[in-house]
Amino acid sequence: MSAPLNAPWIARQATDLLAQRGHAWLLQGPSGLGQYELALALASAWLCEKPTPQGACGDCPSCHAIAVHTHADLAVLMPETVMIELGWPLSEKAQDEIDKKSRKPSKEIRVDAMRDAVEFSQRTDARGRGKAVLVFPAERMNTITANALLKTLEEPPGDVRFVLATEASHMLLPTIRSRCLAHTMKWPEADEALAWLTGQGVQAPVAQALLRSAGGRPTDVLRQAESGLSPEWWAALPKAMRQGDARHLADMSSAQAIDALQKLCHDLVLRQAGAAPRFFDAAQLPATSASVMVLTDWFKRLMQSARTAEHPFNAGLMLEALTADAQQTLLSKG
Repeated sequence: MSAPLNAPWIARQATDLLAQRGHAWLLQGPSGLGQYELALALASAWLCEKPTPQGACGDCPSCHAIAVHTHADLAVLMPETVMIELGWPLSEKAQDEIDKKSRKPSKEIRVDAMRDAVEFSQRTDARGRGKAVLVFPAERMNTITANALLKTLEEPPGDVRFVLATEASHMLLPTIRSRCLAHTMKWPEADEALAWLTGQGVQAPVAQALLRSAGGRPTDVLRQAESGLSPEWWAALPKAMRQGDARHLADMSSAQAIDALQKLCHDLVLRQAGAAPRFFDAAQLPATSASVMVLTDWFKRLMQSARTAEHPFNAGLMLEALTADAQQTLLSKG
């Protein structure tokens, strides 16, 4: 689930960036703020046949081609898993390999795809509006892939522009960052995000509660609502973990469970430091004597678990292990 391009905070940022010059933008910030949507809005405006200061017209043949993911002058570089999720077509070779089950869709941006994009940038554009290369999430480029982009990014041939979108800019090569104009994504105001979410069909009380659990990120609220996460479930999570009730996590993936527990740990550390919690109401947090050091160690273990969350372990056993670790931490005396 992605935020539509008409989200007002995305539209404002697109207008601001389109008024500036630059052949390569790096859109950076935490997840859930619309990096991909803003990147696509910029690419659409660059290639549009009747652009306005606010962006693409949405009606011309170029805009239609982008909407159906077939524009000849737009190269999209994503991990194959992300391309499949967002509906972008894979290359004929990649699709054939995956269909024949000779390999699984890649979770990184493959160097073969990058080389194809470099070759694409050297061709003459098809529609007379130049070319655009969109890279998302840019942190999924490994060192070899990123180095394949460097020369073209520094000295782009002809009229080609780049937009890189990332949720972890610190993972990018410094040489990549230095060759782009950086834009830090803007957070929407709470009232604006709430009004927009209700316009997307999320009931106001649910949207308000889930905005807190999502840390103020509207796109994450849409994902949560779509997955069936309710405010009641979220409010009951801390108590369930203190009681060691793994059934509370039964309908979640390992990655979703880890994310929820990281937020719980985060708020407990804030409370120990005398600050207000971010993801939970203060009354929802469980009583615990765990020290900041113990909580920090728990967070480190959750980060380690996150690295293997998509590994084909027995999901039920992993959720039980996560719950047991949470309970042991919350009942700690030190």
